[in-house]
Amino acid sequence: MKNREADILIVRGLGGGSPDHWYARWEDKLATTRTVQQTNWHAPDLMSWTERLVAETATAQKPVVLIGHSLGVATIVQAAHKLKAFDVRAAFLVAVPDIDLASEALPEIAGFGPLSRDPLPFPSVLVASRTDPHCAYETADDLGAAWGSLVVDAGDSGHLNPESGHGPWPEGLMVFSRMMSRL
Repeated sequence: MKNREADILIVRGLGGGSPDHWYARWEDKLATTRTVQQTNWHAPDLMSWTERLVAETATAQKPVVLIGHSLGVATIVQAAHKLKAFDVRAAFLVAVPDIDLASEALPEIAGFGPLSRDPLPFPSVLVASRTDPHCAYETADDLGAAWGSLVVDAGDSGHLNPESGHGPWPEGLMVFSRMMSRL
């Protein structure tokens, strides 16, 4: 599948990111890409975030491909059973948070856990770092196996955000492009 043949929805994490975040740059590059806008990026609410994702998916004019980062991954996973009714072709999941671990430092995300371990109803790729402060690699690998995701080891990459040196993140775009070519 070519990018132009899909509505690509970006599901951002806590805070909504910055213009130099890799997903903001991808949104500027990929013509059929848009961000799922949340009412409040700093006070996330599982029900409103998943409902917004479902509503955006329902308005798609083409098959949907999801891109999620951090709490955006949790949003996709927690909404997956509601997304079965739509033509979601795949999800590209980056830096899943361990909600139990991360909510100690970020109590506002506690309502997103525990993460579902049910297999996702669409193919997925999970990119995980061995040095993500919000999730141990072994936890991410275990979740990916439960979801049926292809897990990609990003090595020593922190939280795969601008703070860890991943502004443009061309390696991630190559992995995403490979996923798209296989759809």
